[in-house]
Amino acid sequence: MRKLKVKQIIPALVLVVFVCVTGCKKASAPNEQPAALATNSQERQHPESGAATVVETRFFGGSIGAALDLQMKLQREGDKLTGSYLYQKIGKKIDLRGTIDQNGNVTLEEFDSAGKQSGVFKGIWTQDSEGVIEIKGDWSKPNSDKKTAFSLRQEPIEFSNGAEVVSKYIREKNKKLKYEVDAAYPQLTGSTDPNYEKFNSATRALITRKVSDFRQEMVPSPEDAEEPETANPALEESPGSDINIRYAVVLAKDDLISTEFTVSSYSAGAAHPNSYTEVVNFDLKNGKQLKLADLFVPGSKYLQVISTYCIQELKKQTKGADATLDDDWIQKGAAPELTNYDNWTVRKKGLGITFDPYQVGPYAAGPQIVLVPYASLKDIIKPDGPAAQFVK
Repeated sequence: MRKLKVKQIIPALVLVVFVCVTGCKKASAPNEQPAALATNSQERQHPESGAATVVETRFFGGSIGAALDLQMKLQREGDKLTGSYLYQKIGKKIDLRGTIDQNGNVTLEEFDSAGKQSGVFKGIWTQDSEGVIEIKGDWSKPNSDKKTAFSLRQEPIEFSNGAEVVSKYIREKNKKLKYEVDAAYPQLTGSTDPNYEKFNSATRALITRKVSDFRQEMVPSPEDAEEPETANPALEESPGSDINIRYAVVLAKDDLISTEFTVSSYSAGAAHPNSYTEVVNFDLKNGKQLKLADLFVPGSKYLQVISTYCIQELKKQTKGADATLDDDWIQKGAAPELTNYDNWTVRKKGLGITFDPYQVGPYAAGPQIVLVPYASLKDIIKPDGPAAQFVK
């Protein structure tokens, strides 16, 4: 009888052990967290050791010496930095590899397409109270003592879906008509969302139209073509005409992108160039270009509110010793009329309003920019509108 009981007990013990082990595995499953989705700004990497590190992607704009249209993309993983940079005017990417230490000292070596080192950045990485990163220092060629100052400031590009902003160009020279075209515009890549392509179409169409209009202006009228003897000798000695277009992304998120273009053109024989602003504010969530009214509660007197604030801010600038703005000019150019507020952009801290030369002051005063804080607009911002996310 004792042997029989032992034979019966052993299988029972095996079964109990199997059930316990299986139950423990099932019980532990709910505590296992899924891996975080990789984003463009913070991507999680899992090395062989199993420890997760965060790769942070940031975009910068700035300059090296007199070259003002530098764009840089940097990925930071611990003390390692990788990325690339380019000049909008040239458009060719240059690879970067380097390090950052615990004190913010940055070293970035650049390499040409053949893999040969072509320069080095050495500077300091700092962060202001708003969390915006700046990198400043000197750039030099390898084994050279000659240094050129550089300055970079983080751009508000915060896509989390892998999208990036790239520059496209329209460049041409017409020797016969003596003009040049150098235009840059942004395009979104890295996303299959059709609304992103709608933004691309909108910016491409805007700049293509500007260039086309410029070309038409350069074609001589039939009267001029038939009467060449009336041509102005001063025009023959002129360096020619040109149009230059550059852009800045002032905000880029998954659901919204706000861009500002500076269009500068010169016609041969003119006293000075002509400069003005164009904007594209695009709702990436709904795939449409925004109007200023889309930001505010229907029926609200948003133009009056914006105008009042802008006039007050512009008048403050007239109190300095070098003030070039006139009260009457300000009252007219910043009056609550929709045509005075064509050039607006959505920013994190408020609504950016750009007044072009001649609008609120003479050409010599240049463009005037006023940031209308959301605190002044919170009562009329549309609760489910594109700017509501920034109102605290």
